[in-house]
Amino acid sequence: MFDRFGEFDSAAEINETAVNLRKEGDMDSLKVLAEENGIDQDILEVFIDGGLFYLCDDMTAAIGKIEVEAKEVKCAEILGDWVEYIKAQCMERPEMAGRVRKKGKSLAGCVAELLKWSFKHQIPVDKTIMKAAGVTTGKCTIGIPGMATAKRIITDYYMGRCQR
Repeated sequence: MFDRFGEFDSAAEINETAVNLRKEGDMDSLKVLAEENGIDQDILEVFIDGGLFYLCDDMTAAIGKIEVEAKEVKCAEILGDWVEYIKAQCMERPEMAGRVRKKGKSLAGCVAELLKWSFKHQIPVDKTIMKAAGVTTGKCTIGIPGMATAKRIITDYYMGRCQR
């Protein structure tokens, strides 16, 4: 995922590396830097041409990181919804964007917090529902957080309020 340049802690770190690579004329490395960090190729082109002083801001750095991580952990269905919520929070709340970009914070870690909650809060599924669904086991439980709970867990994880 962050194979060549490693994980950056902030947009400022990405920008410092990008500016230095541009000064050195190392466009191949710049392309790898952008790809590893989910920076759009059109933005990269404008940066290379000198139309931008910096490659990214906090929001684009955070969203880029989430998009790269989402491909890695193959987010679909409810996980995809959670990813979209995280990206929306990065657009609306600069402090969230900064925290998403931090080293040690990851989409996998966030989803793990949601999964922990899910296992701790399983509830039995009513026999009528099991019968209607064609489930023939003696017992069935489910533990998916509602969106309000998921939003709280996501925010707590990235903002550093998770209890480990």
